Amino acid sequence: MGNLLKGAAALLGAAAAAEAGGTAYFYRRTMMRYNAKTERTIKMSGVDWGKYVPLMQERREWMMQQPHEDVWIRSRDGLKLHGTYFKGCEGTKAVICFHGYTSKGLNDYGSLSYYYLRHGFRMLLIDERAHGDSEGTYIGFGTKDRYDGLEWAKWMKDLIGEDAQILLHGNSMGGATVCMMSGLSLPPQVKGIVSDCAFTSAKEVFTHVLHSMYHLPAFPMIQIADKLNRKNAGYGLDDCNAAREVRKAKVPFLFIHGEKDVFVPCWMCGEIYKNCASPKSKLIVKDAGHGESYYKDTAAYEGTLDSFIGGIMK
Repeated sequence: MGNLLKGAAALLGAAAAAEAGGTAYFYRRTMMRYNAKTERTIKMSGVDWGKYVPLMQERREWMMQQPHEDVWIRSRDGLKLHGTYFKGCEGTKAVICFHGYTSKGLNDYGSLSYYYLRHGFRMLLIDERAHGDSEGTYIGFGTKDRYDGLEWAKWMKDLIGEDAQILLHGNSMGGATVCMMSGLSLPPQVKGIVSDCAFTSAKEVFTHVLHSMYHLPAFPMIQIADKLNRKNAGYGLDDCNAAREVRKAKVPFLFIHGEKDVFVPCWMCGEIYKNCASPKSKLIVKDAGHGESYYKDTAAYEGTLDSFIGGIMK
């Protein structure tokens, strides 16, 4: 009996060690900037991006020909944060763009810049913490980035003046960031928010990915990762949830999501939309995958933006 108990204890110990090792591996490649790879994120999106490359290259080349400069601010916790500012026609309208996980501002908005700059907007393409040229080791998943976004909104307001009309536009992790920002006290110059393929929280999107892509149970990996992140990055994986934060929203929202998103499922958009307390509208793009809505149906996307912006800006 004693040998049996010792054997069982050894098996449990080995299982626990394997679980801890698996969680540490998952945590490092997900939460830390130098291990979270763009190539892996693109693959997990499930979208065949190759067919859109010619348009993306053409639009990006056009964007980079427009007058622009690097700009910098400090986060509340002392990180040096980077953005690329396009002055456009220097009117009162401006859009601050928040990119997706493992990307950066110039990568995600090369195509949409054609829309915004030609519609008279100034553009600020930020690099969220631990991405691009911004400092940071641990990825914020919106929880930390919402405060950085607030500082960028103040920066834009100070640049333009009191008559500034600011739009926040985020996709994927950036979409979650702008949703989470809506729960903060935003400057009155922020007139609206566009959230494209946002997730509800890091905890819920990680749980979905573990189940659907790795065929692994979320327990206890998520719970262990949550404790690790509290210690290392200073926040829990569900401390801030977009669906909870939009209950405090005061500015109008436009929600966009791809119907066939396998990375961030469309039900998350529905959950956030349902909870949003401010005036809201929604565009679900048929057959679009993660982050693909603009390319799958450009006319519907831009037409919906036209209607939304026309209702909130002069």
